[in-house]
Amino acid sequence: MTPLAHLVSLPVRAYRLLFSPWVGHNCRYHPTCSAYALEALERHGALKGSWLAARRIARCHPWGGSGIDNVP
Repeated sequence: MTPLAHLVSLPVRAYRLLFSPWVGHNCRYHPTCSAYALEALERHGALKGSWLAARRIARCHPWGGSGIDNVP
């Protein structure tokens, strides 16, 4: 993971550590949005990985899809 991608992944890691246990485990997709974001950052770097993660989070709403959605 590039240094910039590692820096961008810190809020995602903080979310997983602090807020995810409080919110619960009811994600519509597999892998979860936070796991997807970390994998996208690791594979594609900070810019494209952030874009992919933002697109995924934008799709996570009651009228969105569900199921398996792997990082391209």
